Amino acid sequence: MTTRGSATRRTILKTGGVAALAMAAGAGAESAAAEPVLRSDLQAALDDVVVAGASGALAEFRDGASVWRGSSGVAELGTSRPVPVGGRFRIGSVTKTFVATVVLKLVGRGRLRLDDTVEHWLPGTITNGDRITLRHLLQHTSGVFDFVARFGELFPTTEDLLRQRYRTWSPTELVALAAEMPPVFEPGTSWSYSNTNYFLLAMVVERATGRPYGTEVQRHILRPLGLRDTEVPGDNPFLRGPHSHGYLPLRQDGQIVPADVTTFNPTIAWAAGEIISTPAEINHFFLALLTGRLLSPALLEQMLSPSAGPGYALGIGRFPLPCGDTLWGHTGGFFGYQTFAVTSADGQRQLTVSANPWGGNPGRAISALVQTAFCGSAAATAEPLWLPEMAI
Repeated sequence: MTTRGSATRRTILKTGGVAALAMAAGAGAESAAAEPVLRSDLQAALDDVVVAGASGALAEFRDGASVWRGSSGVAELGTSRPVPVGGRFRIGSVTKTFVATVVLKLVGRGRLRLDDTVEHWLPGTITNGDRITLRHLLQHTSGVFDFVARFGELFPTTEDLLRQRYRTWSPTELVALAAEMPPVFEPGTSWSYSNTNYFLLAMVVERATGRPYGTEVQRHILRPLGLRDTEVPGDNPFLRGPHSHGYLPLRQDGQIVPADVTTFNPTIAWAAGEIISTPAEINHFFLALLTGRLLSPALLEQMLSPSAGPGYALGIGRFPLPCGDTLWGHTGGFFGYQTFAVTSADGQRQLTVSANPWGGNPGRAISALVQTAFCGSAAATAEPLWLPEMAI
């Protein structure tokens, strides 16, 4: 975003203006035993996410027993309603860590093996299926084409996308888009992020258990952890409970205007990015995962073993920070929503951020917020952290 645009958004934040963003920025901030300096630094960094190009943003940072929650911007453009602290949002590709955890739970129970092939469970579904293993799918080393890369053909414009926003897509329909394309590389020889991998994994889970993958997420993760605000929505297009609105740019009468895409049938993302949650519950999930509440030590060790790719392991990414710390987590994108969820290796510190991109790209500002939280404001840089996300 240009300097002029950033200055304009910052002025709105500070002066109130027509958009009343100043009223919302920090209006929802809460803290529990957090240091005032840390609280103010985090809030300032969260405000910068909105300045950089988001209609709203919210976050939760946990450091041991101390918890800080903040919000910035507005919940809906054209209103002065603040972003609800602790609100629900579409987590996008963070869904993949939930799916990977379920797969590993089934491995631990002997229902699946990481060396099982796709052909064994889903015969005839994909090229090279007899040589692609579940491990390849989990770590994106399968070489399977990403069906999302064909969205430009399906939806050349925002108008085309909006016309199909309530359509229910079947997993086999979207996997077929990938199956029509040649493999990106031979299985296990390289790395390439592909949402198709997690469709195939969820299809394997359903074949192995005889139940929808969402039911397995509920059985193995949501119910045991008491995550009542986390949902696998299926074909339900509505985002219920307190939430911010998401937007996409729409050309109208020669101008770019925001198209509200908060209501959207999430089957287009399915097991690659459909889950809805809150910052607190995402943090709770990653804390339980990384401290051994969900997987055995042996399986957790396998999950955290990065592939030849850029720090990606089995459904979870490794994020080295400039200050020397290493975080684990995932990022995510769904129409109108962007997520960054990371946890320190010992589980002591966690940050989950959700933003609604509009008018710019808040990615670098989110990276700066992460670095502020884990390295301190003085150490934060403009260099973006690696952001593997669902590109829709």
